[in-house]
Parts: sequence; structure tokens; C-alpha cells
Amino acid sequence: MPYRQLHPLSDLEKLPSPRLLSTHFPVTLLPPCVVTLGCRVVYLCRSPKDVLVSLWHFIYKVNKNYSIDKAFELFSKGESSYGPIWEHNLGFWKESISNSDRVLFLKYDEMMAQLVKHVKMLAEFLRVPFTEEEVRCGVVEEIVHLCSFDKLKSMPVNSSGVSDRIGGEPMENSSFFRTAKVGDWANYLTEEMAKKLDGIVEEKLSGSDLTF
Repeated sequence: MPYRQLHPLSDLEKLPSPRLLSTHFPVTLLPPCVVTLGCRVVYLCRSPKDVLVSLWHFIYKVNKNYSIDKAFELFSKGESSYGPIWEHNLGFWKESISNSDRVLFLKYDEMMAQLVKHVKMLAEFLRVPFTEEEVRCGVVEEIVHLCSFDKLKSMPVNSSGVSDRIGGEPMENSSFFRTAKVGDWANYLTEEMAKKLDGIVEEKLSGSDLTF
């Protein structure tokens, strides 16, 4: 089966408005006009420990020599594809404070604990709030079901085929859907690793009011 190819920028610009794009880029790599020209940015972050384990699993798919110990060492130094996780988080955190009308900062664990609340919050932020009738008829709950991890994971486009994503290496599309469990890091990191990473992140985020 052929790889799914990424669209060049010229193709993206031809897409009709409104356009929905996703990226792992830190805020420093986004064009300044993203916020100033009226785009709305939704930033979803996870616990750094869960990010580390998820990243390790993903890279391990194409590099069986990439151990969790090596992943932890590099991650703790801030060496990853999109820079230190704490800087990534802080960048969007600060934007969400200074431009709250344009940048919505969400935490994965909070979202998973209150899905209905967050779907309503997202709709409000995007200026398409649910009507009282839609809420009463269970439209929000239906969206939660349709967008659930298990539902998305089972879709043929996500459960089969391959993509060309990492340095030309083919990645099975199913690799992008693993468990989505909050706190899965506990199955892979030692207590010492967890405490060390918590300490690093706490120090880096000190004074920002952002916590995990």
C-alpha cells in the first residue's frame, strides 16, 4: 500500500476556509500571524512523563536499539525533535494568558477526566457553541463517542496502511494509536526516573503557575 504523503504548503493554501491544521511545532516556529490574523490555536499537552513514554514507543517502532534508558537520558536533557518539553509547554502557556481569546491551553489528563465539559469548552472557544436543544438531545455525548480513542483507533484509515513520517522510514498508521491512557508512564519508568523528571520539569516551570 502506498505511503500517505504530506501536502506541500502550496496545496494547504489552496484548501477552502475554514482550515483545520495540526502540528507539533513549538509556538516559536509558528508564523507570528497565526494568532494576530484571527486563527484560533488549541494546544493540548500531556504529563511530561507520559510524553516521554509515548515518544519512546513511537521511535522504538523504527529503532529497536532505542532503549527507555536512552530515551529518558535525552528527554531529561531537553533533546527531542521539537525541543525541551518544558519550553514547548511554556511557550503556549504564556500565549494562552496574553491571548486567551485566540489560544486555548488544555491538559490531556483533565480533558480525559471531563470529556463533555471540554467538548463544550472547545465549541465555545471556536465560536460554535452548542444550543440548549443540542445539549438536551445528547449531541455533546454523541460527539464524545464518535471522537473516542477506541472509535478512532478502529477506523480502517488508522488501523491499516503505512505513512512516510520519520526520515523516510515507513510507519504503520496503527502506530499513531497506542493506549491513550493517563499515567501509563508508571509501567515503564522507575521511581527514580519519575522523581528526577518531575524535579527537572518543576524547576523549569517555576514561577509560571503551570504545573503537572
